[in-house]
Amino acid sequence: METLHATILGNGQPLLILHGYFGMSDNWRSLGMQFAENFEVHLIDQRNHGRSFHSDEFDYELLVEDLHNYIEQHNLKNVILLGHSMGGKVAMKFAVTYSELITKLIIADIAPKQYKPHHQYILAALNSVNFKLHNTRKKVEEVLKIDIKEQEVIQFLLKNVYWKSKGKLAFRFNLQSLTENNAEVGEALDSFTHFDGETLFLRGENSNYITKEDTALIVAHFINSKIVTVKNAGHWLHAENPTQFYNEVVSFLA
Repeated sequence: METLHATILGNGQPLLILHGYFGMSDNWRSLGMQFAENFEVHLIDQRNHGRSFHSDEFDYELLVEDLHNYIEQHNLKNVILLGHSMGGKVAMKFAVTYSELITKLIIADIAPKQYKPHHQYILAALNSVNFKLHNTRKKVEEVLKIDIKEQEVIQFLLKNVYWKSKGKLAFRFNLQSLTENNAEVGEALDSFTHFDGETLFLRGENSNYITKEDTALIVAHFINSKIVTVKNAGHWLHAENPTQFYNEVVSFLA
């Protein structure tokens, strides 16, 4: 059985953090260190991301089972689960499947609904990179700029570029599997599933991932939930307004 890679910080009640699509646990390190003043924080790399294992198979059922195996292996109890974007979908599905393991749930800028595939231009850009030719970070960046206009997205993706061996760059994520399974990422939470525990949805003020129209669906799945807007932030709300994000989470967990 493959084990997820994680960085564990601090002591106390376990707080597990799940990154989004193309992300990794390192994206959460600075907030993780703040949370670690009060909790045992597990910054987790999900399959095909970060330093975790690569697999041809990739869907939410598998991501949930990976997390369940991780919790069992580490013998964790009374878990708090925080997930962003794709990680939020995993966290929701985990909570409705293994509700007895979760005390509180925090979902960052994602709703339980179906999302149309919208990462094609990013996947096209990433698949244009040929590390034999593009053998410096600067060259990789130039290729990504052709298809991707948002500088913050380029910088986010470049965090996944690393020296696999002497003189050879690579992506940390499993690009082939993420490309082939891209449609899986938009899947909705299964109908008629619910989690009764306390749940906090955080939405970015400038993001369209959670709209007013989604409130009824959120409440149908998460009856004991509230939705809070993080000011001056888009989809990467934890990076764009980390102060409010941290304060909202801490007051919810207090």
